[in-house]
Parts: sequence; C-alpha cells; structure tokens
Amino acid sequence: MDHTRIIIVAVGGQGNLLASRILGEAAMSANIPVQMSEIHGMAQRGGVVESAILLGDVSSTIVSDGEADVLIGFEPSETLRAMNKCSSDSLVISNTAPIPPFTAAIGMGVYPNIDESMNLIRANVKELIDFDASRLAKQAGSILALNMVMLGALAKTGRIPLSGDLLRQTIRDKTKESFLEINLKAFELGCRAVVERLRFLE
Repeated sequence: MDHTRIIIVAVGGQGNLLASRILGEAAMSANIPVQMSEIHGMAQRGGVVESAILLGDVSSTIVSDGEADVLIGFEPSETLRAMNKCSSDSLVISNTAPIPPFTAAIGMGVYPNIDESMNLIRANVKELIDFDASRLAKQAGSILALNMVMLGALAKTGRIPLSGDLLRQTIRDKTKESFLEINLKAFELGCRAVVERLRFLE
C-alpha cells in the first residue's frame, strides 16, 4: 500500500488535534493503516501544536525533513516555520489569517509579511492552496470550526486516500451534537474554497 505523510501545524486552540483524530478515525474505518504523533509547545492557549498523520505502510511516526506529502497550516507563520518538512513535491494548504504572537502584538517583534511568506512557500513546493480559512469558519458559525474548513480543503484536493463522504461521516460520529451543523458547513466551505482557489490560479 502506498503511504501519505501529513503534517498539521497550528497554535493552541485552533483544533489541530481534533482534525488529526478525525483523519485517524476515518483511516481506521477504511482499513487503512495509520500512525499518529503530536508535538505540543507551551501548554497555554497560543502555543505551537504539530501533528503527524501517516497513512499506509510506514514504519515510523516521525516525518523527517523533506518527507511530508502534505503540510496543512492553520496559521500562516506556522506554515512557513514548518516548511523544512516539505519537498518540491509537497502540497501545502495554508490559512492566510494571522495570529500574531505576543511579542509582535506589543511591538517587540515583526510578524512576517503574509504575501511574501506565501510566495516563498509557493516557489518551493509543488502546489500551494492558500485562503482565509478563518473567515470561512466564522461564516459557518464559529471560528472554532477552522479545523473543519481545513479538513474540507484537504479532502477536496484528492491527495489523501480518504473520501469526502467518509470524512463527513467521521465528523458526524466524532464531534459534539451542538457543533455538528457548524462543522459540516465549515467542511463544505473548505471544499468549495479549494475549487475556487484552483480556478483562480488557472
């Protein structure tokens, strides 16, 4: 069986771990071997969180530099920071809405220019899909649905061996009833964003 190595990077509170669990649960439902690992930064909200989801025949939970098939960034500067995991064949999906760190917010640091960051990423990978996923999460009903927007975007690329329908069912099974409608709407908005972004780039 082929393998797909996925890295998800975010800051605390963006729902990285739930997105990873949904991918893992969907893979198990499809009888696809899956291994997962997590790296947490500072414990408080706002620390960096990185997840690795490895689908298929792999012998390690570690994604070394240059090995990621897909990098998903919930925050643009974290996407840029994780670029060492990518190769020229990688797909990158990045939110473009920033969450400036405390140092930048108080004027003790400079947040990277987003357009320049995206251009740098685009020049070094096979494909970049970048869009304001935070806006779509709010449109769905909650900024907390950002993770579902990003999952929808991933599903629509066709770069993973998990169908959109399977991921939708896993979302139904694994998320709280009170968030279900919002999460499913966010997933669909993420799917649509990829179609619109790719059409724009043609």
